[in-house]
Amino acid sequence: PGRGAELTRSQFDRGVDVVYAAAGGTGVGVYQAAKDAGKLAIGVDSNQNYMHPGTMLTSMLKRVDVAAYTTFMEAKNGTWKGGIKVLGLADDGVGWSLDEHNAALITDEMKSAVAAARADIIAGKIKVHDYMADSTCTY
Repeated sequence: PGRGAELTRSQFDRGVDVVYAAAGGTGVGVYQAAKDAGKLAIGVDSNQNYMHPGTMLTSMLKRVDVAAYTTFMEAKNGTWKGGIKVLGLADDGVGWSLDEHNAALITDEMKSAVAAARADIIAGKIKVHDYMADSTCTY
């Protein structure tokens, strides 16, 4: 957490307003630094909005519950196949959190923009690069 806080403060000193903390336990330091600086952070994997209400813009949700349920139902129905299965937006495999801890930070305009981007990604109008396909990052 200490190194996460240190790196986050450095980002804030350079003018960054929001830090996305895909950093495991180090994210705790990111969230604390955001709170201390009056800036925003985004949690990762599960809803972490409760950690610092009013500071956590949102959390990216990795919907392990959906993956587990899907797998169990496929096994129950006899349709399960081994291997890698990717669940995306269309499958509700990923998402973002909106609750009482961040509702005041999220405007209707922001909600509409997220909903539109989600729909465009699902429809294929916005292409999300798959790093696993070619081991490159185009961003």
